[in-house]
Parts: sequence; C-alpha cells; structure tokens
Amino acid sequence: MKEFNLLVGGPVMQLPADLLTTKKAACWGGADRGALRLVKAGITPQLAIGDFDSSTAAERELIFKNSQRVETAKAEKDDTDTELAVRVILRDYQPDQLKIYGATGGRIDHLLANLFFILQPEFYPALDRITLIDRQNDISFFKPGTYLLQKQPDKKYLAFVPLTKVTQLVLYDEKYRLAGKDFSQPISLASNEFVGTTAKFSFTSGVVCVIQSSD
Repeated sequence: MKEFNLLVGGPVMQLPADLLTTKKAACWGGADRGALRLVKAGITPQLAIGDFDSSTAAERELIFKNSQRVETAKAEKDDTDTELAVRVILRDYQPDQLKIYGATGGRIDHLLANLFFILQPEFYPALDRITLIDRQNDISFFKPGTYLLQKQPDKKYLAFVPLTKVTQLVLYDEKYRLAGKDFSQPISLASNEFVGTTAKFSFTSGVVCVIQSSD
C-alpha cells in the first residue's frame, strides 16, 4: 500500500509522541510550518507547499534547500494550505492512503476547515483514503456502505459523526447501538465504545466521520 504522510501547521503538542522519529523514513509532505518542522527534524519532504507567510526569510531558505519539491502560493487565496497540499498529493502522488498530522488543535476555524474540506466535490472521491491523526484521535471518513472497524489498542472511545444529512445509520455491536436512524443535520454521536476488537456500522446516504479517541 502506498502511504503518504502530510504534516500541517497545528500545535506540536498535539502530534503523536515521537512521530517524526518513528516515521523518519516515511514518505512526507509539509504544508507551510509543517514543512519547516519536517526539515528541522532531519526529514527531506517530497513536497513542501504553502504561502510560507509565517516563516522568516531564513526559514524559507531552509525549507527550499531541503525539500525535493516546493510549491508556493499567495497568502491571500481561497484554499487553505492543507487543501492545496491534499490537491497536489492526490493528483501527483496518487497515494492509497493519506495520513494528515497537525490538522487539529489551536484555532477552531482551522480545525473545522480540516474536517469539512473532504465534502468539497474535488476531494469527496478520495475521502475514504484520508485520515486525520493527532495524539488522542484517529479521524476517518466514510461513504455509504457497511463497515467493520478495527479497534486501535490505545483508543477507548468511539464516535460517529454525520457530517451531512445521513440516512439509516446502524450501529450493530457497539456499547450503545443504533437501529437505522436518520439525521437531517451534522451531529456528534460521542462517547461510544467498542465491545470487542471490532465494531460494525452501516448507512445508506451521506458522509460519516468516525473518531477513535483516548483520554
């Protein structure tokens, strides 16, 4: 499986412990400050992208000299740096799986942008290949269908979050079950849990975000 990792500019304290040490040899891209953090960690990004408006001249030089490819954008633009990066990665690198780090924490508007961009028509076809990961959460996105989730060993809680109108959401074997319920607006069905090592769910229309979390 071809995996691509993207580091964006969220707070460092929200990153998984030892992320840039344990995944040093992985395929990486960096968006704006994320590219700087990769370079400072001794990682050569395959892609550095963004407006780099928060970087000094010396930091930009460091990024440009130590990245395989650099794409720059204007500071005033319609897309976020995350959206710019995801667009280029999906188009040019075509990963089977895109893991995004640094997309949570800090500013709430950035968090919401990083949660909802997958609903845009250009990103929707790939939403089930995109995962947002931080120190406490693993966030995945699903199109209509039937799924069997695997419990991550370090995660206790499970949330189902309809991001759109969703029909016939069924939670078959979780701690708190649900029998074919429709939702007309986004809602967070929080603090559910696995009963065993797997959890089955299904729905017939819409987009559902699933979050595995630890305390």
